[in-house]
Amino acid sequence: MKVVLDHLTKKFPNRNKKVGGFVTAVNDFTFEIPDGKLIGLLGPSGCGKSTTLNLICGLEKPTEGRIFFGDDDVTGLPPEVRGVGLVFQNYALYPHLTVEQNIMFPLGNLRGEEKLTKQQMKDKALEAAKLVQIDSLMERKPNELSGGQQQRVAIARALVKMPKVLLLDEPLSNLDARLRLQTREELRRIQNETGITTVFVTHDQEEAMSISDMIVVMKDGMLQQIGKPQEVYDDPVNLFVAKFLGTPAINVFEGSVKNGGLIINGDSVLDVKGVEDRAVYAAIRPEGFIVDDSGRMNCRLIRREVMGRDSSVIAENDAFIGQSIRAIISSDTKVDTDKSDIRFSLKPSKVYLFDRSTEERIPFSV
Repeated sequence: MKVVLDHLTKKFPNRNKKVGGFVTAVNDFTFEIPDGKLIGLLGPSGCGKSTTLNLICGLEKPTEGRIFFGDDDVTGLPPEVRGVGLVFQNYALYPHLTVEQNIMFPLGNLRGEEKLTKQQMKDKALEAAKLVQIDSLMERKPNELSGGQQQRVAIARALVKMPKVLLLDEPLSNLDARLRLQTREELRRIQNETGITTVFVTHDQEEAMSISDMIVVMKDGMLQQIGKPQEVYDDPVNLFVAKFLGTPAINVFEGSVKNGGLIINGDSVLDVKGVEDRAVYAAIRPEGFIVDDSGRMNCRLIRREVMGRDSSVIAENDAFIGQSIRAIISSDTKVDTDKSDIRFSLKPSKVYLFDRSTEERIPFSV
């Protein structure tokens, strides 16, 4: 099921009565979720992700704009008739019911031609449980399950009616790191098997990039960029997107462009043709540094951290915005840790320039 958000806006009354007016949680939001895709809705806390999800499922009504499921305008429809499945962060299971009864619960609310017999409900619950691999736990109560198992029950309950759209509101944030990795792989598998259009809300960019067909990056209720995860990572439209995506975070420097060269802390570190002389922010991905004794960028060496396959070089530069530069290099690369300085060459494809005032991307050629 294709989902279209058309100029969607949601405003809430300001709780600060002295200030008055409204707070805009979602601001003129327009994008299309293709049929059968998994979309990661990504951004920092308070950016409007969950509000957008609540608008899609009908728990909130938009102040302006329309919502379409396929060609049908569902803006005014209540949640129960939209055909959505919703999985919450806190599982929201009924503690007095068994796993089977929790999964079956939405089926008990069907009426008319859709009403099912008890056996039909049991069969559908078992089918959903098998999909999330908890069919051996059907007689247990929620307090007898691990956090990951409880989350699977919540997902099975959302899937049991085979919704048109599946909405996941930070479903993995309560799990430990290893379990989160396993569960997100399961979510990707389940989505592939069912083909249900899925919206996955998270503030964890690694999580979103690893399983999403497309990611939607938000800030302050506004859409910043839409695209395939790798494309957004490689081609950020502004400094916020560049800083938000990537682990470790991108390294940002105060710099300038003079006579076709990028100047950082007095060093001309890279040729950037086609850019007029101006002050810029220069952002370099951690993997964009090459240890090179004749490199054009000079930094103070702090230490090297060996991580197995890769190593991190921790360095300082007076133009750096933050505490320390982190460069990711191969563990085979030799670094003389007895020296106080280290020089780098830069990979042009991993260097981005941004306007100092607007923070919009400035294209260049080398």
